Formats: sequence, C-alpha cells, structure tokens
Amino acid sequence: MDDHILYEVTDQVAVITLNRPQRANAQTMEMLDDLDAAWSAATCDDEVKVIVLRANGKHFSSGHDLSSGAAMPEKITLEWIYKLEARKYLEYSLRWRNVPKPSIAAVHGKCIAGGLLLAWPCDLIVAAENAEFSDPVVFLGIGGVEYHGHTWELGPRKAKEILFTGRAVTAREAEQTGMVNRVVPLDRLQDETMELARHIAQMDAFALRQAKRAVNQTLDIQGFYAAIQSVFDIHHTGHGNAISVGGYPILRSAAEMKEALKSR
Repeated sequence: MDDHILYEVTDQVAVITLNRPQRANAQTMEMLDDLDAAWSAATCDDEVKVIVLRANGKHFSSGHDLSSGAAMPEKITLEWIYKLEARKYLEYSLRWRNVPKPSIAAVHGKCIAGGLLLAWPCDLIVAAENAEFSDPVVFLGIGGVEYHGHTWELGPRKAKEILFTGRAVTAREAEQTGMVNRVVPLDRLQDETMELARHIAQMDAFALRQAKRAVNQTLDIQGFYAAIQSVFDIHHTGHGNAISVGGYPILRSAAEMKEALKSR
C-alpha cells in the first residue's frame, strides 16, 4: 500500500491511518483503493476483531482531492462520472459499513464532504472536541455527497440545515443527534479510541458479528439501503445539470466553494 495509508495490527485491533497530512488527508483515487485494501486485509485476518480508522495531521479528512491531477477523459459525461463514483465512493463506503467486524472512527479537526464517506460507515465514532462535520457541496450544485448518511445520522431537520447552509456540525452537536458516540479531549482521542477498541475485542467474535448484523439489518429493513441507492441517483442529477449548463462542477467551482467557506 502507498504510504498515504498506514496499517498495523495490535491486541486484535487493526489500525488504519490516513497519512496525507500535508493535504489534510484529502482522498485521491489511489488513496481510496489503498484504504479499501486495508479494510479488506482487516476483514480477512482472523486475528483482527475490531477495526479503528484514524488520521495523522491536523484534520481527519478534507474530502475528495479536487486537484489531484487524476486522469480525465477527453469528454466528461454523466455516464463516466456515475461509474467512477459508484465504485470509488458508494461501493467502497457500503462495503466498509458491512464489514462483519466492529469498526470505530477516531475523528479530529475537519471532516468535510468525502470525509463523511469514511467516518459514517464505521459502527462507532469517537470525536475530539475540535471535530467538525460538514457537507458543503451545495456550493457545487450538488444536493449532498454520494453516500447519504445525513438523514440517518442527524435526523431530517438537522440534515437539511447543514445541507442548505453548508455549515459544520460540531462534535457536541453530533453527539446530541447520536451520530457521535463520545466526545473527548484532542490529546486523549487516540488513547480513548484504542481503550474502547480493546474492550470490544475481548468479546466473542461471532457474537460481535451477529450484533452488528442485527443492527444493520434493522436499518436496512427501515429503508437505509434503498434510500442510499436512491439518493445516489439524485446526487447525479446535480452532475447532469452542471454538465448541461456549463461543465463538470468540481472543475468549474472548487475555487469558488473554498472562497465561500472562508467567510463561514
């Protein structure tokens, strides 16, 4: 794996670390592939009972890297965007959500847009006091990121508020909605997360698997999986509209979005 993703196992806990601090852990396509490989390694390792996702640097993740220089087709079509995002974003996030082992995200600093696609699939979230969660992609003409956890994680009114305004939800707000399990001091984030992971790792592996399955299946029966698929298609009406009126929104409006966010 590339050095942008670090992986180690200790005390039956697999620790996956985002390691692109100079870019606030913005995700390139290659980085997402390496991240998926790390999740797969943890899933297949019978010695691993719990997975922790953490990040080096000041921020958990600033989202998808809008200036990574990734190869682009000569003509950008909705079909090309749809296929790319279906695999790299939606498929990966759903796969991580359904890994049959408990997972914990340790989040600090900014967790923006695509960063949510890394944190939300985890079963538990431990947040530092300085953590902020946001999805400001309405600035790009899109109604929300590809994996629509917003309504499930925050409730409908809070979900609408952060989408309509682009503002961040603080760690304490997120804890009140149930999106975050615990809020801890920044200097205690890693220790508290690992302590929780080791505690869970003492439980029976099959019982943990079945407990996770029971909760996820209940959410799916309530409509989670169908809603995620449906809203992914709604997401792409934004891309389609942008193409029809002037071009791929990420290429056209990233700088404008960054400027708008500076004033908030």
